[in-house]
Amino acid sequence: MKLGWVGVGKMGLPMATHLLKAGHSVAACDAVPALVAAAVARGATAAETPADAARDAEVVFSSLPDDGALRTVALGAKGVFAGARPGTVFVDTSTVSPAVSAEVAKGAAAKGVKYLRVTVSGNNKMAEAAALTVMASGEPAVYETCRALLALFGPTQYYVGEAEQARTLKLVVNHMVYANIGGLAEALALGRRGGLDWGQMIDVIGASAIGSPLLKAKSAALKARDFTATFTCRQARKDLGLIKDAAASSGVPAPLAALLAGFIEDCIAHGSAEEDYAAMIKSVERGAR
Repeated sequence: MKLGWVGVGKMGLPMATHLLKAGHSVAACDAVPALVAAAVARGATAAETPADAARDAEVVFSSLPDDGALRTVALGAKGVFAGARPGTVFVDTSTVSPAVSAEVAKGAAAKGVKYLRVTVSGNNKMAEAAALTVMASGEPAVYETCRALLALFGPTQYYVGEAEQARTLKLVVNHMVYANIGGLAEALALGRRGGLDWGQMIDVIGASAIGSPLLKAKSAALKARDFTATFTCRQARKDLGLIKDAAASSGVPAPLAALLAGFIEDCIAHGSAEEDYAAMIKSVERGAR
């Protein structure tokens, strides 16, 4: 198939690479020329604007940092909808608010573009390994059209509804991710103060009833107290803001989300903005007396 991809960064590049390896053609666009060059080195062609990436494409994907980027890429004067033909499918894989995604849906309908919201659970290493969990919402027929492409990103797919359900489900999953690490941070601080061996404590937690794929994936770095980012505190700030906003608009109390956001703000204030969100551990330790 002829595909476009806008946003070939940490997540977008490996996902686009899987499409290329499957034999599809990909026109890649990014605001950072070096990222486009990296995609071209893997077999993509370069597109100057999102509209150019969409012009000849049957399906256009995007992987973007926030609401503002999605608005610009989809709805802007040089955006996807400006270049797409009626019937083109637009698949956005970003973590954004349901409200802005709904705006994009209206813009897509006005242009005759089919819109599929696709969110993924997993980090860039899981993207490279084609081990992401895929959550999709939109018209069922559009999802069926894209299923074989989405399967290249990971073995597990869920179709969850016809509108913004995939956006909400991503926030639900991410809330649980941050809650797990926030709870782990408090537990590890408690154990450390009680004289437990740091590495052994992490091993025991991983082997216990609370052991999870997330903890197992992070255990080696945690044992070494290596906070090199798979997902930064700055990015976590955005996610937790989306989670709090979604909870507020839904009338759901979310004091835990507010607490976790406080940990992240403390991390950023103490120089950990570009460290992994597991730096919440250091925030809790700073508060220990």
